[in-house]
Formats: sequence, C-alpha cells, structure tokens
Amino acid sequence: MKLSVLIPVYNESDSIETLLRRVAAVDLTPAGNGAAGTAAVEPARIEREIIVVNDCSTDGTQEILSRLESEPLPDLQVVHHERNQGKGAAIRTALTVSTGDYVVIQDADLEYDPADYPRLLAPILAGETQLVYGVRSFAGQKPLLRWGNQFLTSVTNLLFGTRLHDMETCYKLLPGDLFRTLDLECSRFDMEPEITAKALRRGYRIHEVPISYEPRGAKKLSPWRDGLPALWALLKFRWKKL
Repeated sequence: MKLSVLIPVYNESDSIETLLRRVAAVDLTPAGNGAAGTAAVEPARIEREIIVVNDCSTDGTQEILSRLESEPLPDLQVVHHERNQGKGAAIRTALTVSTGDYVVIQDADLEYDPADYPRLLAPILAGETQLVYGVRSFAGQKPLLRWGNQFLTSVTNLLFGTRLHDMETCYKLLPGDLFRTLDLECSRFDMEPEITAKALRRGYRIHEVPISYEPRGAKKLSPWRDGLPALWALLKFRWKKL
C-alpha cells in the first residue's frame, strides 16, 4: 500500500521544513498492527510519497524546498506554480502526479500533526471503511472560525443526511482512485465541501477519528471570503449532475 501526502504551500517558510521532516519521519504502521498477541499478523508495509505544490511563494519557501530536494529528503517531490492559484488548484496539481492507493491532504502550517496518520489509516487497514476524516478539537480556535466550521458541518449533515462533526477538516483520507476522479473544480478552501459532497454523492460513508490540532494565530482562510463560497459549494454539488 502506498500513501500519497499532498501538501499545498504558499509562503510558509517558517514551518515548511519542520513539517516535511515530520511527514518523512512518521511511522505509518497503525498502533496495534502486528502488536503483542497478534504475532502471526504481519504489520502492513506502507510506502509514502510526499508531493508538495509550491503555489508561487515569495517568502523563501521555494529556496527551502529546493534545498530539501537536493539533500535529498526521502520520498519528496516538488511541483511549482508560476502564479498563485489557491489551495484547491494546488491539490488538483498534486493529484495529477500522485500514485498512491490512498491520498491525504496536509497543510504546511503545523496546525495538523503527521503523527496522526496511523490513526487515520487504522480503520482502512482494518477493513472498516474506505474514507476517513480527522476530527479536530476546536479549543483555542477563534470563535468566528469555530462557528463557521460548525455551521458548514451542520449544513452538510442537513443536505446529505450525515452525522459529521468536522466537514472542513484538512485531514481527509480517500482512496487514490476516488480522489483522482472527483474532477475537482474549486480553487480555494471551497474545495473541502466539494470533496465531501462528491464523495457522499458517490455513496461513500465517512468514518471519523479524533486528531490533535493546534490553531495558529494568523490564518489565510477568511470567514467571509471563504465561508460563503464553501456554503455555495455544498448547495451546488448537492444537486449538480456529476
């Protein structure tokens, strides 16, 4: 099994090297897989590829990525956009070069901890589900962002008959074949509800697991600039012919 980690990056020079080293170092073997008492069970061998899309950064991120490529950092591939296009566009680019059986999105700002990958993979390897979302604790998040997340998740549940707790989470683990055929259209953060709506429309059930989360002070996401397009994406992809 291979896991593709897709990392859209725009002006994250303060965190990108730390993040990439964490992604490269994490042990992907889920806790309890092949543990004591199940000695006859071989631990799953999970390969990884780390695909970074530099979305035309101007703060030194590109130079850091070039150094890590030449080092080289294991499993790292870097693609550069010649102009800034947004998170959704960067994910589309990353998907075109991904080859993993499963794909997960990773933000570059250290809010999400790659050490949670085994927790996300565990229900997949146990055969319980095909699609896993990581649910954040919103402690410490700004009230407006927290309320916005809760509202969009509630709308998702109303429109699709689900019982999700965190639709907007970055940690979405999907089968690669599914992710690469969703024909994503959105270029900013409205990609999150688009992924969810299209996966649900195809009949997938979303399994949720708790993850760690450390909200940062400065956010690229705007409640007004990104919240309304996210709501529109939910409505649009609930009924749009796919």
